[in-house]
Amino acid sequence: MIAVAQRDYYETLGVPRDAGEADIKKAYRRLAREYHPDANKDDPNAAEKFKQINEAYEVLSDTEKRARYDRFGQAGTQGGAGQGGFGDFGFGGVNDIFDMFFGRGMGGQARRHGPQRGADLRYDLELDLEEAAFGKETELNVPRLEACQTCHGSGARPGTSPVTCNVCGGRGQVQTYQNTMLGRFATVRTCDRCGGEGQVIETPCLECHGIGRVRRTRKIEVKIPPGVDTGHRLRLSGEGEAGERGGPRGDLYVVVHVRPHRLFKRDGDDIYAEARIGVTQAALGAEVEIQTLDGPFKLKVPEGTQSGTEFRLRGKGVARLRGHGRGDQYTRMTVETPTKLTERERELLRELAGLRGEAVDEDRGFMKKVKDTLGM
Repeated sequence: MIAVAQRDYYETLGVPRDAGEADIKKAYRRLAREYHPDANKDDPNAAEKFKQINEAYEVLSDTEKRARYDRFGQAGTQGGAGQGGFGDFGFGGVNDIFDMFFGRGMGGQARRHGPQRGADLRYDLELDLEEAAFGKETELNVPRLEACQTCHGSGARPGTSPVTCNVCGGRGQVQTYQNTMLGRFATVRTCDRCGGEGQVIETPCLECHGIGRVRRTRKIEVKIPPGVDTGHRLRLSGEGEAGERGGPRGDLYVVVHVRPHRLFKRDGDDIYAEARIGVTQAALGAEVEIQTLDGPFKLKVPEGTQSGTEFRLRGKGVARLRGHGRGDQYTRMTVETPTKLTERERELLRELAGLRGEAVDEDRGFMKKVKDTLGM
């Protein structure tokens, strides 16, 4: 005697004794999903629990059986309940229960594979800062799968064609049935012979060996727009791998990586640089040559320029990718103090210090003279 025979059917479904038909059906659907053996393959008690749920529902979903059960208990249901099969569950029968667990009715034909889009590809492209700033046209060598020109993608040797699989009949899936104590179960699996394709290539193409695609390296021209930066992606539609069974090509994504520059640093559309000038140039002013993305540039430095002063050169930065014009260049000046002076230069600097009333280290010059005299 199984355990369910001694239990309350209402308790088995988790519903009160005055539950309506809709509540009983709802409880059954929930428990059937939860304890179905296919969803609990590692639980040895799932099958027994599932059987108890079915037995309780078969009684409580039938008006006459429920009335006898309410009056006489389980004895009033003998002879009609608890047969263990699926039966008619009150919501579409066998096909409905299979649709609940497998997404389609029992015996439904598997859909054959149609054309499939080719895979997208990624190409990482390194650029110099100048190339990223002004753009360029370049040629990429891209290895990719292409449709076989010999068989035109069919995979079959010219003069032959794929044939319908004689195991699955072209469905791509094989359905088997098994009778158990719970009823008759259907199992659907991918056909081993055709691999789910529904067709078999009996005479493969010698070029692609039946695959329908071959790997080749193609030269692809790409135009890099001015203003790209590291991480920018360019999408080349239809330049990815060939599709299967006549499907469209995928896309090629070119991902930009900008190399570090020895002179410039980039921040958005702006460029930052460093330049050095002498003390006299900073004090008196001068026209000095600095570097920009466009090449050498003459910059007028006003007199009295201090170390750390930043000069803005409008329109000397990077082209704006989604706009007009270019960013700016900011050049920071560093005033260099001379470290090796001739005696004449020292005299002139001392004279300048005297005129400006600035105290300098006179002894240092005297000690140097002594060392020079002594040959030290």
